[in-house]
Amino acid sequence: MSGRTVIVTDSTASLPPEVAAARGIVVVPLQVVIGAASYDEGSPEVSPDRVAAALREFLPVSTSRPAPAAMAEVYEKLAADGVSEIVSVHLSGDMSGTFESAQVAARRAPVPVTTVDSRQVGIATGFAVLSAADVLEAGGTAQEAAVAATARAAASSSLFYVDTLEYLRRGGRIGAAAALFGGALAVKPLLAIADGRVTTLEKVRTSVRALARLEDLAVEAAGERPVDVSVAHLANAERADALADRLRDRLAANLEGRDLWCGELGAVLGAHVGPGMLAVCVAPRD
Repeated sequence: MSGRTVIVTDSTASLPPEVAAARGIVVVPLQVVIGAASYDEGSPEVSPDRVAAALREFLPVSTSRPAPAAMAEVYEKLAADGVSEIVSVHLSGDMSGTFESAQVAARRAPVPVTTVDSRQVGIATGFAVLSAADVLEAGGTAQEAAVAATARAAASSSLFYVDTLEYLRRGGRIGAAAALFGGALAVKPLLAIADGRVTTLEKVRTSVRALARLEDLAVEAAGERPVDVSVAHLANAERADALADRLRDRLAANLEGRDLWCGELGAVLGAHVGPGMLAVCVAPRD
């Protein structure tokens, strides 16, 4: 690693471990708290299935950011290993204090650290991280990598469906009035990330119509451009697989032979959206 610039991100970026390892990306875990016990995201004790079960059973589930000291420890270890510069890319600062922890740690890091607030969540942050890695591998600077990550995240569309707004309300990610309104009308909300926050996109009367609309919105977001696409779910594998298959067909030209990622959402994000959630991320490659 001597003399290299290295990218750091957090576990909510949803990068498959093998992809992060192959690209030399360092992933810092957020924590999931179930009852009185706290676990690093990604540990076997806090699988997405366990989080979904805990939410259904009304057990207390919460999440927490990495402390500034934990981020500082990561930066210090990389510097000790000979890394000369770090680009640290994280989920929206409006959704988590993780970016703030990175900023605090960067100020006392032994090597220069460029921090990036992706203004996104989930794999949209992950795709931004991969774009930064592409720049570094092509010989670009840390600043150029940070610019690429910011641009990719800004161009990406994060769209999702939830069975209920209650879990987002509990975590403070959507207002109580909006959650109450949705529950009263028995609507199925389609949501998006806009400027780093959860926003209501549309309200649809049935889950079947909502998922059909989610599919159409993803196709519209892709347009005619080359894109990477990911489908994520929490305890909704059958519908996720079906949606992924349809998007593979409809976006075959945009994917240009690349596979569409489909898998279960990480435990931290899952704790805030609840079982039944389906998400699509469309990330333009240009």
